[in-house]
Amino acid sequence: MRVILAEDSTLLREGLVRLLLEEGHEVPAAVSDGDALVTAVAEHRPDIVVVDVRMPPTHTDEGLRAALEIRRRWPAVKVLVLSQYVEKRYATELMSADVEGVGYLLKDRVAQVGDFLDALERVGAGGAAFDPEVVRQLLARTTQVDPLARLTAREREVLERMAQGLTNASIAQALHVSQSAVEKHVNSLFDKLRLSHTTGYSRRVLAVLHFLES
Repeated sequence: MRVILAEDSTLLREGLVRLLLEEGHEVPAAVSDGDALVTAVAEHRPDIVVVDVRMPPTHTDEGLRAALEIRRRWPAVKVLVLSQYVEKRYATELMSADVEGVGYLLKDRVAQVGDFLDALERVGAGGAAFDPEVVRQLLARTTQVDPLARLTAREREVLERMAQGLTNASIAQALHVSQSAVEKHVNSLFDKLRLSHTTGYSRRVLAVLHFLES
């Protein structure tokens, strides 16, 4: 994939560049602020950008604002956001509606190289990759009744694999069932988790949230 990096820490930025090149990816640009990221995307049109939340000049939310602008201007460009902390306001906007080709990882996760590369590949392929802690803080709901208790054993198996970021086709292969059977289980668990008519957020993300809270 063609990957553009935006990270103000020179050490981390250069380390990620080397890692990506070693994995066979192309890195046409590696920048240190949000404005430079938007300019680089306009010039190179990468497959995906990896962007830190806090960058110069204020070290607040420049990276997230750049990511949101990229999503608006170039919907085909995938976005993987890295953060030391969960920035609720902008991360919620990033996760709202269509979450295909979007990821949000805490930097602790980047230290686990395998997890980072897996998230990069998943987002680059049009999937989603959200750090469990990010999901918990953004969308956590409290309930007196465990909603997962209403699921069948097979529905729980499907949900567990959804939490791993698998598509319906991959879940069908893992469980040795047809894709149509998986789709029926997914629709059923959406109903049981009261997500059938949910708008504004991905139902798959919300379903995974219930799993993470169990």
